[in-house]
Amino acid sequence: MSAYTYYPGCSLESTACEYDASVRAVFNALGVELHELEEWNCCGASSAHSLNPVLALALPARNLALAQPLGHDLVMPCAACFNRHKSADHALRHDPQRRKELEDIVGFNYQGNIAVRPLLEVLTIGVGLQRIRERVKQPLAGLKAVGYYGCLLVRPPQVTQFENPENPRLMNQLLQALDAEAVEWSYATECCGGGLSLTKSNVAARLVNRLAERAREAGAAAIVTSCPLCQINLEMRQSGTQKLPVFYFTELMGLAFGLPEAESWWSKHLINPRPLLAELHSSRLAAAA
Repeated sequence: MSAYTYYPGCSLESTACEYDASVRAVFNALGVELHELEEWNCCGASSAHSLNPVLALALPARNLALAQPLGHDLVMPCAACFNRHKSADHALRHDPQRRKELEDIVGFNYQGNIAVRPLLEVLTIGVGLQRIRERVKQPLAGLKAVGYYGCLLVRPPQVTQFENPENPRLMNQLLQALDAEAVEWSYATECCGGGLSLTKSNVAARLVNRLAERAREAGAAAIVTSCPLCQINLEMRQSGTQKLPVFYFTELMGLAFGLPEAESWWSKHLINPRPLLAELHSSRLAAAA
């Protein structure tokens, strides 16, 4: 598919604006059309489902109704948004009673002609790793990073239908396509406590620091994610002096593609990634000398 409908979601217009910028830049560099869904609304993540189950499905169902006539798969960069829209789509496909209820609330007839797809899957499978490799101009050799999926891309598996909920591989495959070293670890789908960041910050901090410690033990110098809630939680809650930068995977794609706008993304991070990137650049220069 050479064109997709794009749902940025609320976070990508606020705390994760660098994610949005990198997504658009990467798709443009790959020559793949990305059309933002007009008049989209908040999907209700991450509180609606705990307050009003019907509203939690109706909010994303309205976005599906807007996207349906366009005929293109709906791309979700945010893991929480993907989870909520996938949940609504799952209910519409498999629960006739709920489908009728949602169709009446939203005012549309569900056709099931489009798929709700996470951004990582679209780029690695839809666009393809070979196409990504061909676009790399500045390989990320020397960068040791762990891929981090978090909870919402992979659970519940019967709803999200992600490639391998217990041991996902797409992030590592992408990192390798950029010539980075994808470090193996056992915590790629462990919760970071993002949903508790405001209500139980001590719990969130404990979970974050455990993840950062395990990433360092595995030999990683950075964490790579696709979830804006995870990204800001992992950067905001890390303690100590050896804090690991947390990149969106599209930022690293833009860096490897040699996109000049990539430099503007780093100032949005709470943990400055520039020292790590400067170290990698110096290592490459020394190796080439």
